[in-house]
Amino acid sequence: MDEHGLIRTHFAPLAGPGGLQLLDDAAQMTPPAGHDLVLTMDSFVEGVHFPSGHYGGDTAERLMRTNLSDLAAKGARPIGYLLSVAWPKSVETKWMAGFAVGLRDIQQSFDFHLLGGDTVSTDGPMVVSATLIGAVPTGEMVQRNGAAAGDDIWVTGCLGDAKLGCDIALSKTIAPKPAADDAWAFEAAYWRPDIHLFIRKVLREKASAAADVSDGILRDAGHICRASHVAMSLNFDALPLSNGAELWAEEQDDVLKAKQALFGFGDDYQILFTSAPEHRQSWFESAHKTGLKLSLIGNVTSGEGVRCLDVNGEDMDWSDKGYTHF
Repeated sequence: MDEHGLIRTHFAPLAGPGGLQLLDDAAQMTPPAGHDLVLTMDSFVEGVHFPSGHYGGDTAERLMRTNLSDLAAKGARPIGYLLSVAWPKSVETKWMAGFAVGLRDIQQSFDFHLLGGDTVSTDGPMVVSATLIGAVPTGEMVQRNGAAAGDDIWVTGCLGDAKLGCDIALSKTIAPKPAADDAWAFEAAYWRPDIHLFIRKVLREKASAAADVSDGILRDAGHICRASHVAMSLNFDALPLSNGAELWAEEQDDVLKAKQALFGFGDDYQILFTSAPEHRQSWFESAHKTGLKLSLIGNVTSGEGVRCLDVNGEDMDWSDKGYTHF
């Protein structure tokens, strides 16, 4: 199947109104009245961001969810995306069809559409990029630079499941072997992380700064610190693990290092945010109403950098600060 046949068969059905049925060289878009556009892009390289040979729907959903996580942390809603795919020449058409099905499923889940992009072939590994376009009421995007000394630090969901899910996806031996339900949850956390777009309104109203957790909790907290010119103190015992990940860590020879590995892996795509203390009770009430797991994990201070404190309030030795490409 040539490029135009691939687009016509698998990708044109995913196009929204501005995509012009993918028959033009470009898309067109009019921002919703009273809104700013928010743009974000992520790239996946086979063997780096997803296991080699996984060309189907799982990788498509994972790519889109990592982008949606950025929009969620900004308080935005998705409205469309551009897609670029470099397919290895060895990839069979069935995998391309599966990839398109994954895109369709995520579009239906979050109500946005393909607008255009590019598709090519390569002698190297698969490389795929998505540029998501979101909308947020004018002037209300939650940035990284608004944290202030005295703010609370919160994180949604649980951390660490994605690390174990990645190990499973790579067919690594996990000892002790997790229960079947836990293994399924770990894989789901890696391939289809929860995206908390439903809290975007309260996030815009009450959060002072936010980022998604993609590189590990310490590194992503550091991103907020640098943008806001503040420091953070995190309570290690308050960092949230799921029951399955907690059980796995507790059965390791070195429990502390096992937990640090879970927290430092990244790929959780939860929302890390700061908020003034007067909103604390409101956050607890919102979490209770929506069923969202929400953890208060520390506080913002003056200075610079991120500290992680043990149960005695002492600085912890945590040398691996998270993932970096370079």
